[in-house]
Amino acid sequence: MLIFVTLEITIKSIIMKKIALFTLAVIFGLSFGQAQGDFTAGIHGGLPIGDAGDLATFAIAVELGYLFDVSDEFKAGPTLGYSHSFGEDIDTGFGTFEVDDIQFLPIAAAGRFSITDEFSLGADLGYAIGINDGNDGGFYYAPRAAYSVSEAIDIVLAYRGVSLDGGSWDIISLGLEFGID
Repeated sequence: MLIFVTLEITIKSIIMKKIALFTLAVIFGLSFGQAQGDFTAGIHGGLPIGDAGDLATFAIAVELGYLFDVSDEFKAGPTLGYSHSFGEDIDTGFGTFEVDDIQFLPIAAAGRFSITDEFSLGADLGYAIGINDGNDGGFYYAPRAAYSVSEAIDIVLAYRGVSLDGGSWDIISLGLEFGID
């Protein structure tokens, strides 16, 4: 019975990952055939908090996106990223053990609203595929605030979360986002 339950969970995980990748391919394919937009690339460092803070010490995230001008103040489009949290060495009193690193591949829709020429708010919503063994992934959400230091560079403060079975994996990050022409 346990073998069938494990097999069913594994099959569902594989199907979800394939659906997410297919959806991303369709979104990017439609993106290039429709309107003009801007490529973005970002790199961020972060601190795991909550449950993640008990198991990891530091996180890095990189992302690529393509944002369309919906209006003068609003941009939207697809984004794809990679997040890597470095596992912590935990002392149990009987010895220490090393927690494995945790990796996610977030695939999301991004929205950005310009409050002023320098300041914007936004969010990424989608699905984060778990890359390492035993990590199926979950719903991905990343509200963010950005300050433009130049026409092509933003400083971004974000809260990145992945809803998992029985909890969440949360990170507060600070980084740079670059406009690519």
